[in-house]
Amino acid sequence: MPVLNFHLVEGQHEAARIETLLLKASALFAEVLACPIDRVRVFATEHAPQRACIGGKMASQGAPVAPYFSFIVLEGRSQEDRQRLLSGFTDLVVDILGAPRANVRGGIVPVAPSDWSIGGTLASELRQAEIEARRLAATTKTLEK
Repeated sequence: MPVLNFHLVEGQHEAARIETLLLKASALFAEVLACPIDRVRVFATEHAPQRACIGGKMASQGAPVAPYFSFIVLEGRSQEDRQRLLSGFTDLVVDILGAPRANVRGGIVPVAPSDWSIGGTLASELRQAEIEARRLAATTKTLEK
């Protein structure tokens, strides 16, 4: 379910650096949320310099590098996990893209499990089925001992 989008100004970052950012952000998302990496979606959306205004100055006129990111997570994630993601994604942008930390912005979009679908099935239903499967697996392991 986790979805992350980095908004970047076109031409300000090398393709290899953006690729590294996407890969490292995917790994961080999976690690912090303890979810399979195949559930993680990370995007970089590049905006034309003529379509980006930062601090009242057009990027086409030399506005400073100021990446923005936003990510979607299901409601119920701990404050600690959300803070680790905000800090971690900021660190990646600073370390990989060389953006000044003070210029990086990011935000969380929490979504109720009843308002998100995976393959057309509500996440609330899938989450309940997953919890039940884990419970049954744990019970089975206990009985086998």
